This record gives sequence, C-alpha cells and structure tokens, in this order.
Amino acid sequence: MEALTKSVWQGLSEQDKQEWMQRIALQLPEGMQYEGLQTFERYGQRTLTGVFTQDEQRFVFVPGNQVTLGWEKWHHGMDEETTADLHETASSYGIEDVQSFLAGQMSPVREVNIGPMLVECETISLGWIEVTEEEAFAQEHEDFPKALAEFKESGLNEYELHLEFKLIQDQGEVRILWFNEGIELEDLVKEETAAGFSLLTEDEWEYIYGGGCRTLFPWGDSFDYTMRLRHLGIPKNQDQLDSSFVHSETDTGVDTGTDALTEPIESSRAGANHQLYDLELPNFFGVQFAGDPYKYELTLGADEEVMPKGGDGGALICGGTGPLLSFLPSASVFFRDVNVDELDWEELMDALYYRRVIRVTDMKMD
Repeated sequence: MEALTKSVWQGLSEQDKQEWMQRIALQLPEGMQYEGLQTFERYGQRTLTGVFTQDEQRFVFVPGNQVTLGWEKWHHGMDEETTADLHETASSYGIEDVQSFLAGQMSPVREVNIGPMLVECETISLGWIEVTEEEAFAQEHEDFPKALAEFKESGLNEYELHLEFKLIQDQGEVRILWFNEGIELEDLVKEETAAGFSLLTEDEWEYIYGGGCRTLFPWGDSFDYTMRLRHLGIPKNQDQLDSSFVHSETDTGVDTGTDALTEPIESSRAGANHQLYDLELPNFFGVQFAGDPYKYELTLGADEEVMPKGGDGGALICGGTGPLLSFLPSASVFFRDVNVDELDWEELMDALYYRRVIRVTDMKMD
C-alpha cells in the first residue's frame, strides 16, 4: 500500500484519493461511513484527506510514514524570548543544563515505520459519561437534585462534585456528566477490539501530533507566546494572530476554523468542554488534542503497557512555571511524564482520555 504513505499520498490526484477512501470504506465497522475529502492546514503542513463518521463522531485518514521520533537536541534552536524564559525558569529551580533537562522529559530518539490509519478526531473520556436528566435522577444520588437546581439558577459555567458528577452550561442547556467508576482499561480494550477499533501507540501519537517534525513543538523550537491557552487566559501579545486555519474542500472554500484570539470553536464530543483554545484546534491531519496539561491521553504499547501523552497531571502548571514549562507536556511533541511509573490510574480516571483508530494495514486491501 505504497500509495497510502505520506510521500506518495500527497502527490495523488483528488480522484485517486477518492478511490482509495472508497476502497477503505468497504471494510469499515458497521455504521461507519465515508463523507468525502477535506483539507486541513496548520503549522506549515497541509493534508487533503478522507473524513469518515460513526455515530456523529469524525475520523480522518492519516497516511503512513517512516519517521524519526523522540528528542535529544534542538533542530533550529530557540528564539531569544524562549531562551530567556526557559533559562530564567530553569535557574529558579536550580537547573543548570537546560538541554539535558528537556531531553530527560522526552521520549528517546528512534526510527519508526507508521502505517496508514483512520484516526478519531476527538478523544473520549474514560471517566465521564454524558447522561440525560432522567438517567441522572435514576442514580438516586442524594446531592444531585439540589446541586442541579442551584446550578440552573447560579449562572456558573461548570460545577463538579469530585468523582461524582459534573454540570456544564451549554448554550442555555445543562449537560450532565456522570463519573464512570466501574470501568477497567482491559475491558475497554477488549470492547473496542471487538468493535473493530484499536488504541494509539505512543509512536502513532507522536507522529499524528507532530507530523514527523524534528522540532520540540509541531510549529518549531520556539514557544508561541501569542497562543490562547486554557487556564492561563489571554496571551500577552493580542495583536499577533495565528494564521493557521482549517479549510474544507466541500464547503466552497469557506473557512471552517478560527484564528488564535477569536472565540474558540465548539467540540461535538460528549463530555468535552466546548471552548477550544489554540492547542485544542484541529491540526494538519484534522486531529484535535486535549491541549491541557491536567489531562492525559492514553496510548498502549505492544504489551498493553500504558504510556500517557499530552499532560503531566498539572504538575508543572501548578508549580507556577509560566506558559512555556506549564504547557510543555501539552505543546511538545515528544514529552513523557517522568513520574509515569508512580501514577495511580484509578485516582486519575477523571483525567484520562483515549481515541479510537483503525489500522488500514490490518485490512485486506487487495
């Protein structure tokens, strides 16, 4: 399937791409269908690819590639602002060798071969399930009726009773999320496998997030201080806008994305907070990431070993390290939580997310 590797895929005609997507559509799980081609562009990378849906959730085709992953040194080097910020913050923590410190937070450099796949655009919460008001009352939780009534009158955007339930205001409606305390990761993997899906590996996650880049961030080695980041409010340079957009081939060229400082676009994923900030916007493959250091996205190794990506549980942001280091776990392509062996998954269930994939290499495409 050489045509489904990135270097060849980018050179195919739109008709050839359509034909490949239609061939893939013939072998999809029940209820999943092909919607058409769409172009995604961000961070200087651009992909015309297939979009699929199942139960209103979107998947995109990601071509395979042979890439180098991991980080041990700068590719281009930081700009002056990032350099000054990083060294000032590091020195306050007694860190003298900044490059060695960063390398110690990253996955090792390795050569990998990534196969083509269909990737779910948004993540699924492992710990929270959206329920109706009737379903919530059926739980007979003693605190829920009063909390719901007061929330509707409060004007608050969100309320959470820790590891019990969440209430979210969404365009005049109250969405209710109930904590899913009984879930087991092994059972989840078995259920998704039976339904025709897999979970990402760490290699696949880093490739989808960075597109094979060799820089610290998917856009380069320097931090972008103009970004609007969750938890940190408005960036200091409001007049500098991110010119990255998402464009659709099926909507006569109308922009379907947003710039850095407009109101964030909405998410369709049940259980998601609908305000999306810069790191949460669709990337050049059309895939959205949490962009939140408090959250982890689960990836699995060949031996089913869990490797969390995209966060550190908020350890750095809680330490008051500023936007660069606070969002290093979410912004950097190759970040690994150094405390992964000490994490208690049961206690972190409300912060765990995953996404489903279908590996095209597992299909019979002849």
